[in-house]
Amino acid sequence: MSEQVRTMFASISDRYDMVNTVLSFGIHHIWRKKAVRLSAVRQGDHVLDCATGTGDFAIEFKKKVGVEGRVIGTDFCAEMMETGPSKAKKKSLEIEFQVADAMNLPYSDDQFDSCSIAFGIRNVDDPFVCLNEMARVVKPGGTVVVLEFGQPKGPIRIPFQLYSKYVMPTVGGLLSGNKEAYEYLPETSARFPAGKAFLDMMEKTGKFKAQSATKLQGGIAYIYVGTVA
Repeated sequence: MSEQVRTMFASISDRYDMVNTVLSFGIHHIWRKKAVRLSAVRQGDHVLDCATGTGDFAIEFKKKVGVEGRVIGTDFCAEMMETGPSKAKKKSLEIEFQVADAMNLPYSDDQFDSCSIAFGIRNVDDPFVCLNEMARVVKPGGTVVVLEFGQPKGPIRIPFQLYSKYVMPTVGGLLSGNKEAYEYLPETSARFPAGKAFLDMMEKTGKFKAQSATKLQGGIAYIYVGTVA
């Protein structure tokens, strides 16, 4: 993955949670909870969360799989994970955090019941490779769960575009001290394939026997779930 992207995330890591909550009005937490419900994970399952960042998705999965389950959160940027262990500990949750590249996962085939990534697949160098890797480490019948931004249609499209282009960089820059990062993030969202286009990408991997997309807030984001063949 790009060293430039890794450096960018490292520069905003200490304020990442706060800025995300402000810019999303806290709704990203609701999206993660819904994605966990759609993942079909159960008590005792093993989950790998890629691009885990500060660990929010990993924490939601750990709540679901319970004490008998195992959750590993990985990120290619070590600085992003620095607050993860303390956040999990405050909730009395045991989660492992490891540095790993989502396009080259250091885990054996068929090791996990589910593999997830939230707001990270658009930042990898090759999303197709990432999907293949995520599916590789999941057991047949398990799930790959992707939570990612989209491009909403209809009445919400123009307000969202204006918010992304002007409000996010301004507010994100003021709060984080790195305006460029909050220009980059909405730009990648606007270019990334969403909805059917992303489902087509999943299908082309040949790794899934089924894939689905759940639209959130009119297409501002999507939850994609692929069942591994």
